[in-house]
Amino acid sequence: MEQNTNNTKVKRALKARHLSMIAIGGCIGTGLFMASGEAIRSAGPGGALLAYAAIGLMVYFLMTSLGEMATYLPVSGSFSTYAARFVDPSFGFALGWNYWFNWVITVAVDVSIAAIVISYWSPLAIIPTWGWSLIFFAIIVSLNMLSVKAYGESEYWFSIIKVVTVVVFLAVGLLTIFGILGSEYIGFKNFTIGQAPILGDGFSSRFLSILGVFLIAGFSFQGTELIGITAGESEDPQKNIPKAIKQVFWRILIFYILAIFVIGLIIPYTSPDLLGADINEIAKSPFTLVFEKAHWAFAAALMNAVILTSILSAGNSGMYASTRMLYAMGKQGMAYKAFEKTNKHGVPVLALGATAFVVFLIFVLQVNFENAVDYVLAASGLTGFIAWLGIALSHYRFRRAYVAQNKDLNKLVYKAKWFPFGPILALVLCILVIIGQDSQLIFNGVVDVKAMLITYMGIPFFLFFYIYHKVKFKTKVVPLKEVDLSQNED
Repeated sequence: MEQNTNNTKVKRALKARHLSMIAIGGCIGTGLFMASGEAIRSAGPGGALLAYAAIGLMVYFLMTSLGEMATYLPVSGSFSTYAARFVDPSFGFALGWNYWFNWVITVAVDVSIAAIVISYWSPLAIIPTWGWSLIFFAIIVSLNMLSVKAYGESEYWFSIIKVVTVVVFLAVGLLTIFGILGSEYIGFKNFTIGQAPILGDGFSSRFLSILGVFLIAGFSFQGTELIGITAGESEDPQKNIPKAIKQVFWRILIFYILAIFVIGLIIPYTSPDLLGADINEIAKSPFTLVFEKAHWAFAAALMNAVILTSILSAGNSGMYASTRMLYAMGKQGMAYKAFEKTNKHGVPVLALGATAFVVFLIFVLQVNFENAVDYVLAASGLTGFIAWLGIALSHYRFRRAYVAQNKDLNKLVYKAKWFPFGPILALVLCILVIIGQDSQLIFNGVVDVKAMLITYMGIPFFLFFYIYHKVKFKTKVVPLKEVDLSQNED
């Protein structure tokens, strides 16, 4: 799509390889490199595999739902558009602003964390952490300023680094398991279906441990929905999006399942090293531990470099996603119309500038008022799951409206399998994960008001936008026969 005379069009410059790697890069990151150890520690390797497989299945259905809508109506900022058209304008408004805010927070946090990670190399500490944060922030903004192709290429190579790391890890891990690397034959002696000893015995303990891993797995897989944001800038969305969805799902699922299987075989799930690894403790990353078992002395430095790449990739994608969401809302009248303006490269520069400005403000807030940022982060904590719920609901309504208006399903370029089971399963699991954020409250009746506020703040934050729009514009759920199924983007 070429830019038109009023400069409100993005350009279709993302190739199939870009889309594939953007989706892979969106969810292979610190969730896999750092949090997978906590998942195994909590539920045992068997429980962790079960939880990741279940969430992986849900993500598959979400991506097929998104694929059906994105090939029919390929637009930037798709979630807001689909929700507004197929469900309720107020729902689309709330979904769009909530998703924008989530990625703005993510970018601000990522540039701060990247500065901490780079301090691993002592000589680089000559520049203060806030200085490194500003350098990384400038790099991310610059990549997004150039063109969508520049963003696609940078994300492609960021993702290649992560994929190669996982492939090397799997190869080294398998050789270590069979004693070819390392000092002993490990085999399957450490694999168990058991739960964490800290939770005790009984069904409720087992259920709680696996539910906890559902949460970890859900956060780890978030980012796959970025493929919907890129639909409006894909060269050939009808061809490239289905191809990317098919490839990405199997690659991600294989990477995650095999990685957890390898970690579970090599490191006993009772090992304290698997519990509590965070971004400040690269040496406790399960990937680092496995590489060290294979006698790779430079394992910590290698993983530090990879994790730094992952964080910059997340920040790069976050800036792109939030900018495109603001651009889309500008086109739909859900934000200032000025945000729909693009430059000669098809980049929505005003939306990018406004987003970057808010990111900078949150970064300054984070540096000066650490406690305040805890609440800001909490407000965006559930946004990914709310976005997934929005995708499932939008697809369910889209398909029902398509049939209600007597359209031929065979004319859909890409048709999601197992409808309506897929979106319904995704809806149920998303609700389960959202409610299950505070398992102590649900199963033990323990009420901590402050903890509840921080845990569930994302829900009232979403409802604020929804109720504001609903009261102001008095919108209603769109009747199925009145759903706008035209393929016009505006």
